[in-house]
Amino acid sequence: MGPDDFFYELQESSIAQDPLVERSSAKMLVDLGQGPEHLHIREFPKLLRPNDVVVVNNTRVLPGRLFLKKKTGGTVEILLLKPRSENIWEALVRPSRKVRPGTELKVSSELTICVGEDLGEGRRLVEVSAQSNFLSLLERYGQVPLPPYIKKELKDSERYQTVFSDKPSSSAAPTAGLHFTQELLDECRSMGARIEEIELAIGLDTFRPITATDLDDHNMHSEFYNVSETVMESCREAERVIAIGTTTVRALESAHLFGLSGQTKLFIRDPFEFQVVDVLLTNFHLPRSTLLVMIEAFIGSYWRNLYEVAQEAGYRFLSFGDAMLISKRETRK
Repeated sequence: MGPDDFFYELQESSIAQDPLVERSSAKMLVDLGQGPEHLHIREFPKLLRPNDVVVVNNTRVLPGRLFLKKKTGGTVEILLLKPRSENIWEALVRPSRKVRPGTELKVSSELTICVGEDLGEGRRLVEVSAQSNFLSLLERYGQVPLPPYIKKELKDSERYQTVFSDKPSSSAAPTAGLHFTQELLDECRSMGARIEEIELAIGLDTFRPITATDLDDHNMHSEFYNVSETVMESCREAERVIAIGTTTVRALESAHLFGLSGQTKLFIRDPFEFQVVDVLLTNFHLPRSTLLVMIEAFIGSYWRNLYEVAQEAGYRFLSFGDAMLISKRETRK
């Protein structure tokens, strides 16, 4: 199979450009095996059962986008992706081909970035020299990176963070989690469900389409994940494990397969036997994306039916868009 097997027509008018005023007012297309139903995220708690476990990704988006000037005057954009060591980071550099190894870019008197080895696909190794706390300097000088399909400026960067976000480590938000408020989480608990948190630092594959003509040749970039033994025990004891977002699925299934913490390159594609997750709340994804490949592994080609229903009903797509709640195909009639 190749990326064209995961293509659908996505109209630009369907791509949400702004977050809704109320997080939980997003639409939610629900299909747990009895056919599609149109609800809203605020109704999510009513669908829970006692002993359900709802798992969220608590990663926070790193303000790692920097716009810098070379000594010659040219502008360079750097997007920090993930640390290789204390001072060495993997980053996207634009325009990469015009930045020679050894080029120093000054952010401020306290922060300098030296561009190094070319890793391909616009990625470079960069060395960071900070005279004070690096994350504090990023908060001061960096920007939260929005996906390239969002053209409008975000007035409040916290709207691209979940309410349960913790330490910054991701290049993109776990977007299904953006729909939740603390009040909604409390309602979930009042229905007898447990809320658990994992961490998966979202990287490059989230916002890049598959370019290989055969999925066998697609190279998944690794992402750090961490799932506690307490969370895994809760999942083992749960009636249903409901993952909020595809990144949560990847973390939980990686923890089952490879251990509780580490780097994962798990490419979830058909056929894949889900051992942990039973139900998934997820936004609508880009054509030809690894996330859409995961959705097909979860519910089969039926995703096309749901995407058609959503488009006909005027659902909003991608990061600031609406969501769907689906059960894996083994549980479906």
